[in-house]
Amino acid sequence: MNYPIKLNLKPIYFVTLLFCSLGFGQEHILWYDQPASNWNEALPLGNGKIGVMVFGNPTNERIQLNDDSMWPGNDPDWIEPEGNKKDLEHIRHLLFEGNNKAADSLFVAKFSNKTIVRSHQTLGDLFIDYKHDNITDYRRELNIENATSQVSFKSNGYLITENILVSHPHKVIVIELATNAPEGINAKLKLSRPQDAGFETARSFTTENGLLLMQGEVTQREGKFNSQPKPITHGVKFETALKVINEKGTVLTTQDYIELKNVKKATLYIVNNSSYYFDDYKKQNQKDLKAIGSKSFDDIKKVHIKDYQEFYSRVKLQINQEDFSSIPTDQRIEAVKNGNIDTGLETLLFNYGRYLLISSSREGTNPANLQGLWNQHLKAPWNADYHANINLQMNYWLADVTGLGELNNPLFNYVDMLVENGKTTASKNFGCSGSFIPHATDLWGPTWLRAPTAYWGCSMGAGGWLMQHYWQHYRFTKDKNFLNKRVYPALHEVTKFYSDWIIEDPRDGILISAPSTSPENRFINEKGDQVATCLGSAMDQQVIHEVFENYLKTCEILNIDNDFVRKIKQQKSQLRPGFVLGDDGRILEWDRPYEEPEPGHRHMSHLYGFHPGNIVTKENAPELFNAVRKTLDYRLENGGAGPGWSRAWLINCSARLQDAEMAHEHIQFLFKKSIGKNLFDLHPPFQIDGNFGYTAGVAEMLLQSQEENVIRILPALPKAWKDGSVSGLKGRGGLTFDIVWSNSQLDKVTITSKFNHQFKLIYKDTVKNLHLKKGETFIVEL
Repeated sequence: MNYPIKLNLKPIYFVTLLFCSLGFGQEHILWYDQPASNWNEALPLGNGKIGVMVFGNPTNERIQLNDDSMWPGNDPDWIEPEGNKKDLEHIRHLLFEGNNKAADSLFVAKFSNKTIVRSHQTLGDLFIDYKHDNITDYRRELNIENATSQVSFKSNGYLITENILVSHPHKVIVIELATNAPEGINAKLKLSRPQDAGFETARSFTTENGLLLMQGEVTQREGKFNSQPKPITHGVKFETALKVINEKGTVLTTQDYIELKNVKKATLYIVNNSSYYFDDYKKQNQKDLKAIGSKSFDDIKKVHIKDYQEFYSRVKLQINQEDFSSIPTDQRIEAVKNGNIDTGLETLLFNYGRYLLISSSREGTNPANLQGLWNQHLKAPWNADYHANINLQMNYWLADVTGLGELNNPLFNYVDMLVENGKTTASKNFGCSGSFIPHATDLWGPTWLRAPTAYWGCSMGAGGWLMQHYWQHYRFTKDKNFLNKRVYPALHEVTKFYSDWIIEDPRDGILISAPSTSPENRFINEKGDQVATCLGSAMDQQVIHEVFENYLKTCEILNIDNDFVRKIKQQKSQLRPGFVLGDDGRILEWDRPYEEPEPGHRHMSHLYGFHPGNIVTKENAPELFNAVRKTLDYRLENGGAGPGWSRAWLINCSARLQDAEMAHEHIQFLFKKSIGKNLFDLHPPFQIDGNFGYTAGVAEMLLQSQEENVIRILPALPKAWKDGSVSGLKGRGGLTFDIVWSNSQLDKVTITSKFNHQFKLIYKDTVKNLHLKKGETFIVEL
């Protein structure tokens, strides 16, 4: 099949495109005809730093409040465990002798701080106690195209509306309450925060100038360190300030709440600052409120939408033309669970992932954690912290490809801190230079291992995996200053660690990681024991190979050539391959073929180099490419991909396999098994990585650029996506793509290049060699 390439003779320079809604509300609106009955049905808004969950209750409204810095304090006694180089050598000798069980035990005893309870926490709640009855015409919605929420209903026949947004430019939560009822709105406004093991964590009171304040400190009285009770009685201090401006009626203040009487319209302004960001956080609240002044909801909304759409409107996805926007979102989800296909809902979930990242990761904030920033607990599942054996990384898979590259910056800032802290752990625990990063950490960036078992958290690959994000961001942007100032310093330290960490395998003399695990999984050794540690797991070997490869490429681009670079070249050539096939054609997960006690395990870590890595391709390694498929099939045949994030990983892997129907099948499974009524990914419970991973997976189905100088258009387009278009997807090398298809066939591709770029464009069996000049746009039509 041949198709013409039309070159616009007048170069079109790279610009950010703004798209308007095509009117298909199903792609941008979540809506319901009843209030949220629990937190997992409430609707999220956020500006990266603060956020809310809107329940929409017309009689006792709950607005759950969030702040990304709500953490109990850092304890100077929480330091590295006692393990040292001598202990490491002992563990290695146990593995040489085949005593994996003893190696597991010693690894945990010497190198892990075991169970840790120190959690990201809720900021608290705003409760609005109304006096409404005879409720009719109820509607609750979240508009992710402009990041606003509205609750509307009638009470005794009169309309009442609640409009909410969280503004990044104004650093404020704004709630507008309005009615046309003759008696107006009558309500009490209260701020509160849960107790910590029976102890008050905040106090609320009103001020002479009519503010409602909540002041408190984050504690963790049921905290644990090294599996032992460790109450944390200090932490981040904060103040929440609520101001009301009303039209008609009266606003009264009592000791600890504000009362609205016969108010026709009330605008609530909520600001929150903490000691994590500001020494004088209370004064910062005053500054924020002063800057807002008496701006109306609409004034703030106009600026808010412009700021938000600078990100959101960069990518526009349209699949098919069915419009089910008249059906409530929860009913549409239920229909999918009953076997229906709803491509509009699939599009909405794609957009929702981008919405959630914009709302939980902005310049100057902390990176999105396991729950983004939305958390109602004092002791959240898995501490709502940062897990780096896939979860934190998956949070950012979508960033570059869906036009949100700047939102990586909180991740890079945070990991830079980990790299610095990890130098101490690398030296003290392992006798290595460079930096070690563990599989789990928190706001304060400790880099010691934490796991009560070797299989769960004694993982050595997290640092290398995080370095992939630095390198891939460079591949998307070609920003040489970023490569020099951010990629190289971090990558150099992690490379130094792995260079010192690897040892010769006494069985064959090649270089391996030891002790080595495959995250959260175990095997049965020759003695019949279920164990975790081995001599060079597939994932560790793949990660280290990738780190060395990307380090050498970085040094080549930056013209760095020294003894250390030459050492890495030599070590890379001696590494045990990360991809080794067993007799059945599957990829070995550990150093040798072992029986698996859990063949349907949720992690697919031995496929790291396939996805999210790019070592294995159909053209360059067909045998390994087929082995990946066999490996995934085996996992699935044995019940794999239970949690939502695991299913999202499978969608991405299926797309890389260019198996459109497999990818779409797992999209359906994600909806059926893991998506809540508010479209949150449920592990269960809620864990946001599945949302982000899904959006990345859909992008992967439409465009792939991971191979060097190769672009694949619609590599995994399922039959259900018969007609559609996508605008603004990013490819590595500074490329932007607008793609249109109909009847399951490509119609048109518009490609804009930020740099001079030569690459292969592949659609199905057709390959075209293109050479784009900086700022030019190519149009490819079928």
